Amino acid sequence: MSAIHDYVASIERNDDIDFSLYDKYNVKRGLRNADGTGVLVGLTRVGDVKGYEMRDGMKVAIDGKLFYRGVDVEDIVMRAAAERRYAFEETAYLLMFGSLPNEGQLEGFCRILGANRRLPPDFAEDNIMKSPSRNVMNKLARSVLTLYSWDKQPENNSSENVLRQCIEIVARFPTITAYSYMAKKHYFDGESLILHFPDENQQTAETILRLIRPDQIFTREEAELLDLALILHAEHGGGNNSTFSVHLVTSADTDTYAAISCGINSLKGSKHGGANYKVMRMMEDIKNNVRRWDNEGEVAGYLAKILKKEAFDRSGLIYGQGHAVYTKSDPRAILLRNKAADLVNEKRLGDEFHLYRLVERLVPEVFHKVKPGAKKSLCANVDFYSGFVYKMLGIPEELYTPLFAASRVAGWCAHRLEEIVAGRKIIRPAYKCVQDPVKYVPLEKR
Repeated sequence: MSAIHDYVASIERNDDIDFSLYDKYNVKRGLRNADGTGVLVGLTRVGDVKGYEMRDGMKVAIDGKLFYRGVDVEDIVMRAAAERRYAFEETAYLLMFGSLPNEGQLEGFCRILGANRRLPPDFAEDNIMKSPSRNVMNKLARSVLTLYSWDKQPENNSSENVLRQCIEIVARFPTITAYSYMAKKHYFDGESLILHFPDENQQTAETILRLIRPDQIFTREEAELLDLALILHAEHGGGNNSTFSVHLVTSADTDTYAAISCGINSLKGSKHGGANYKVMRMMEDIKNNVRRWDNEGEVAGYLAKILKKEAFDRSGLIYGQGHAVYTKSDPRAILLRNKAADLVNEKRLGDEFHLYRLVERLVPEVFHKVKPGAKKSLCANVDFYSGFVYKMLGIPEELYTPLFAASRVAGWCAHRLEEIVAGRKIIRPAYKCVQDPVKYVPLEKR
């Protein structure tokens, strides 16, 4: 272990880079411009995220908007709610094919998804049960890579074949997710192993709830709430970390399974899809340390401690607040919050929901009091409420990020198809080497 310690010290010494060099060479750290906007690296027709406008060279905050193929996601959600129908399948169709389906097209697409819900023969036993993982996202990435072995044309990157692969992956994702979770519960948590076959006549939200619940029982309202979460997580422009990862590796002309697994591995990170888990841990900490949840002074005081690195994980971050693009509001957070409000009393989570609302309202004020010179605009992002929604549905925390992936895979597939059709050039940004020349020293003289 002492040798490892020495190696770590060497790495920290030799891999450290003076921050001033980033300014000297005008490096866009995190592919961000100095004003916080993203560096333009590509074009897309799949999705658009609007959170600010540039006026006279200044970034001006606006209410957030999210568009799928030019369609406002709020319109999709509101129409589905008015007609009491699920809309994730319609959303996936829109993203992958580029236009809204008519009734016949939607019915046909749903039939194709339903027919492909079941996994290939022996896949569950050989891939999931014989090599379970403590982390469901890890198992998802490995499972998608393993699907390559069951594909007769895994390296065929024609649009037709990739579309076939993408539809199969989107259809199978809920089943892989549920089985991976059940294997984790059995082999690592010592619980009974319960596996259900998917019903090809059920929609994605229904399929997920059916497969992860031992009794397979759920209400229409629960399935509609999960469907909403799936719609809102399906796509978020080409620049988010996981989608950009899919674009990046697709541009290298790799196979579909390798590209989608890269998206999964990116989403797994706590700075991306894993953020909702951090929100839940933070809110548990607040509940345990604030005696009166409805007292603004107490809540604000504890939020200030978190920002000052005196509480929770000492990171100085209030998770679920702030976004790289959204400034005044995240439309996904608003839609989730409003839908959750309809069910909180039934689920007996009213007090906790009001605490979430209070934290959301207080954070911008507390943030600017603690950091008076900060110019960053803060609003609740989708991660702030998604974990709470999953909790309302009785979904275990181990599945929060995997369910995000089960939705976002539709967007990843749309972007992979777009990169194949329109990209046609390997993505290769530049890195400036700031290491001075070092003379080689013979081994005997070191």
